[in-house]
Amino acid sequence: MDRDKPILAARDLGVSFLRADGSAVVALRDVCLEVFPGEFLCILGRSGHGKTTLLNIVAGLLRAQHGELRVMDRLVTGPGTDRGVIFQQDAVFPWMRVEENVAFGLRFRNITKRERLEIAREHLALVGLSSVARAWPRELSGGMRARVAIAAVFANDPPILLADEPFGALDYVTRRQLQAVLRDLWRRTGKTVLFVTHDVDEAMMLGTRVIVVKNGGIAEDRIIDLPMPRSDDDIATPEGLALKHLFLHHIGLE
Repeated sequence: MDRDKPILAARDLGVSFLRADGSAVVALRDVCLEVFPGEFLCILGRSGHGKTTLLNIVAGLLRAQHGELRVMDRLVTGPGTDRGVIFQQDAVFPWMRVEENVAFGLRFRNITKRERLEIAREHLALVGLSSVARAWPRELSGGMRARVAIAAVFANDPPILLADEPFGALDYVTRRQLQAVLRDLWRRTGKTVLFVTHDVDEAMMLGTRVIVVKNGGIAEDRIIDLPMPRSDDDIATPEGLALKHLFLHHIGLE
C-alpha cells in the first residue's frame, strides 16, 4: 500500500437533519479530509457537533447529501469489509461464547471453522483474554467485553478501523488499560484508525493526528509529534500542553 497516497478521501461532505418542527440542522458542512495509511486519527469534539456523523459516513452507515467519500480509491456507498467498526456499546452477541464472537465475522470468508477459531484465539491472546475464550459474555466485565469487541474487529483484518467513543462508559483505570491495548494492536498491525472521542487527554494519548470537529466543520487539524507510546509526562511537555490548550480552546473548555 502506498503510504504517500490517501487511504481515505472526503470531498465537500454535507449532511442536514430535520427537527420535529420541520426546521433543518446542519450536521456536517463541506468537510474535506484526507487520511493516510497507518495514521491514528482522533476525531475530537463536543456532543452534537458532527464527529459521529462523520464516522457513520465513513462506515457507510449514513449517506452524505452532497460531496463524496472514497476509501482505497473506491466510492463508498455502504458498509464494506475494508472498514471495521467498534461501536459505543460493545457489539458482543450474548448467545455466543467469547471465541465464537471473535470468529463470527470470519464466517463470511472461505475459512474453515477450525481456522476461524485459531484466528479468534490468537486475537484473544493479544488482548489478554485467552483464559475466558469459552466463557459467555454475561460472565465478563464491561472492560473485558470491550476487549472482545476489539479482538473481533482486528481478527477480521480490515485495513481501516473505526471507533466511536468505545471506552466512554468505562471507569478511568479500565479506559487507560484499553487505550494501551488498542494502541499496541495498532502499532503491531499498522492499520489506519479513526477514533472518535470528546476527551482531549484521550486524543492526545492515542492520536498521531487530531482533528477538531466543531459546528459541522473541521476547526483544527494537527499532527501530534510526541513519542509513542505516550505517557502523561509526554503530554505535560511544553509542546504537548500547547496542543492541549489549543484543542481545549476549540471545544470551548478554556
